[in-house]
Amino acid sequence: MSRIKRRAAYYVGVIVVLVAVSALVYDFGMRTFEPGPYPPPGTEVSLLHSTQVVVETFTATGYGSDSPWSSAEMNLLVMLLDLTGVGLFFLALPAILLPLFRDALSPSPPTELTDDLAEHVVVCSDTSRAEALIDELDSNGIEYVFVESDRDRAVSLDEDDHRVIHGDPESTAELKAAAVGEARALVADVSDRVDASIVLAAREATDETTIISVVEDTDTATYHRLAGADHVLTPRQALGESLAGKLTTGIDADSADTVSLGEDVEIAELPVHRNSRITGRTIAESDLRAEYGVNVLGAWIRGRFETPAPIDEPLRDGTVLLLAGGRDGIDRLKSAELSSAIRSDEGAVIVAGYGEVGRTVSKALEEHDVPHTTVDLRDHDGVDVVGDVTDPDVLRAAGIETASAIVLALPDDTLTEFATLVVRDIDPRTEIVARAERTGGVRKAYRAGADYVLALATVSGRSIASRVLTDERILSVDTSVELVSTTAPALEGKRLRDAKVRERTGCTVVAVRRDGTVFTDLDADFRIEADDELVVAGTDEGTNEFVERHR
Repeated sequence: MSRIKRRAAYYVGVIVVLVAVSALVYDFGMRTFEPGPYPPPGTEVSLLHSTQVVVETFTATGYGSDSPWSSAEMNLLVMLLDLTGVGLFFLALPAILLPLFRDALSPSPPTELTDDLAEHVVVCSDTSRAEALIDELDSNGIEYVFVESDRDRAVSLDEDDHRVIHGDPESTAELKAAAVGEARALVADVSDRVDASIVLAAREATDETTIISVVEDTDTATYHRLAGADHVLTPRQALGESLAGKLTTGIDADSADTVSLGEDVEIAELPVHRNSRITGRTIAESDLRAEYGVNVLGAWIRGRFETPAPIDEPLRDGTVLLLAGGRDGIDRLKSAELSSAIRSDEGAVIVAGYGEVGRTVSKALEEHDVPHTTVDLRDHDGVDVVGDVTDPDVLRAAGIETASAIVLALPDDTLTEFATLVVRDIDPRTEIVARAERTGGVRKAYRAGADYVLALATVSGRSIASRVLTDERILSVDTSVELVSTTAPALEGKRLRDAKVRERTGCTVVAVRRDGTVFTDLDADFRIEADDELVVAGTDEGTNEFVERHR
């Protein structure tokens, strides 16, 4: 029963009790203070008659034969009944009547599936964190259904043409209504405790479906496995490691975001720091191919992925290059270009926010002997400066004026954007590496002045999708550029120049795997054959469009 209906039931119960008590009091008063005879002649006071008078009074429809009353006591009682009736009406109007009318006139979310589903994905998740996952499922033609307990969110999802069931995801019956037994996977990403309950309910409903649980606190992962989860993901930890990696790559070349495609073929991200040797030089002037044997496939510039990368524009700090080449060449390039990323003569790195992401960043910096200062609103173990990171005085106390970089590991996008503006105002040279909660917050953080931004929704969505998809392999879950490996039957027999992948999707084919051999030196005349596995790089939107167009 809904909250409004329960409230209405309680209200009716109170009315019944109040009418009964008032009728008894009125009956006693009439017998005691208003002796007969009553008009019309022959009328006798009865409990039924007293109840009728009370109902007439509460509903303001009149008093019949009992008016007027001669005694002061009965007149006071009737005035009290009048006020009670008016009060009950004005209490019911906003609390019950208007909500009931609004519910009756507003659209109702579905409570059951209207069609048969199989091999779908049941999503029990905060809708903002599910954005990247839904995009991946849509591009691969995989159906899904939300199980949403909040009525307004369920209505909104239904109006946006998402398949949704309004119900409690912790209920086995509701999960069965979502056909969880026929699903390929169930995703639980609400909160650590709720997710564990969802896993238990899902495992009670079926033993066949793959259950994926997303945890905020890595210490709770064990409990989710005990509950029956097949995969327990920790995207906040992966996000923290990726953010820290943008600052420690120069110290430990192996810590960079690198994907191996074969025995000696790698795809890697190379962040351009302000101390890097190639900062201020163009890609053409850097001559990375001749010196290190690597190709620049594209560049992530202030939230935009450009492919091919502009070769005649000077590289700015904050740019992230996407490289392809041999392992030795990439390692030598990273060592040469990034060894001065964080120098000993510069100030410490500031880690703003000490939740799961911030603690992971701090741990990674500590492992690489990078001096750092932690800032958080709450005073607990590991926090060096307590205060609001949007307060310039707090940032100065943390050493922002001499800091080499700041990592904004904050769970609120608005707070991240404002903190970025404050840091930029204090010191325009400080490198800002930021976490965004939603994918929509990435562009705004870049616009505010951040050098590198990665969204939790992106990491979470890719991590989940990599365990759900069968026709596509996501090679990078914690990088700004998404790398996917997939077949493209629609391109069979076509040359790359005719496929127009860059023009149509904004991404690029960086490698082709054929019969165990990986080809990375692809020219425009390279022809795609049957069963070729293409490695595609681009934004999440671009790679999703590629898969949707060519699957």
